[in-house]
Amino acid sequence: MRQHAKYILILLMVCNIANAQRLTAMRDSVSGSYNFWFYEPASKISPTDTNGIINPSDLALVEKPLIVFLHGASLQGSNLQRVRRYGTINAIDKGMNIDAYIMAPQTRNGWDATKVWLLVEWAKTHYDIDSNRIYVLGMSLGGFGTYNVASRYYDKIAAAMMICGGATGRDWCGLCKMPFWLLHGTADNAVPISRSQEIANGMKVCGDTSRLIFTKLPGMNHGDPARIFYLRETYRWLLAHRLTDDNRKVNRSYEITKATLQNPYYWLPRQNPRLVVVNKTTSSNSAKPETQEGETPDIHTVRKGDTLYAIARRYHTTIDKLCKINKIKENSILQIGQKIRLK
Repeated sequence: MRQHAKYILILLMVCNIANAQRLTAMRDSVSGSYNFWFYEPASKISPTDTNGIINPSDLALVEKPLIVFLHGASLQGSNLQRVRRYGTINAIDKGMNIDAYIMAPQTRNGWDATKVWLLVEWAKTHYDIDSNRIYVLGMSLGGFGTYNVASRYYDKIAAAMMICGGATGRDWCGLCKMPFWLLHGTADNAVPISRSQEIANGMKVCGDTSRLIFTKLPGMNHGDPARIFYLRETYRWLLAHRLTDDNRKVNRSYEITKATLQNPYYWLPRQNPRLVVVNKTTSSNSAKPETQEGETPDIHTVRKGDTLYAIARRYHTTIDKLCKINKIKENSILQIGQKIRLK
């Protein structure tokens, strides 16, 4: 009875914790690594919430998974707000509820697996992270980063999803030991699908590819698969895996196709009223916090070097949609100062 009462107490405390989700900009928090966004889900509990009532061994009941999102080249830089333009953090902004901690670092020039893992270790030190449920996913440059991290830390990552990326080396065999999902558009001219095929072929050389899923998205270009970050199936697939799974078997219950990606946003409210955004600075003398990223503007003013592809990618839309809205053709020459409607 006392044990049963203790579990009821845990449940009551979890239910009484504030329902707000928290997204914090972390700058210079981990020496030798990246600045990053850290998302805390609504339902969480820590030792400080228990006032010593719950034994440390019971905290495994409330540990949460950790998802690491690695962005593409368009979000590189030193302005963390850019990382909220598309991807997992943007999905959170739009109202997606993921019952996991999420870490979204920002790089200036490529992804270093060691630096990424320093952030994971930081999270494990500061939060109740379930070490058996750590995941990584990324697109484009972030896809290359996903390869780097997964191929090195395959024994510590429960599952990985790589979108429109490629390999920076030939470390195929570690990927064979974990659930690994490759997705790539067949019409990708920026990073051709042959880069993902190279990984699949390399894994075959290692022998066992039973944990590999390779999804080819017909007719999709480099930007189209970014819609994957707004599908519930994406995160359900990741969270379906644990390091302790028997033989680390891959879950094949979820499917991502061109059809499922046609309108992945229909169920999202477009903004998250429960999300509390905190911008931390390292000291009182630090620069002013960046302003919160607003919703996609209605109009983009063409600047030097802009193309329809670049504009579509920046605002997470498609060239076809831009052409239809603005009544222009895909090969139209853009003029500096020209107004391009986005909605």
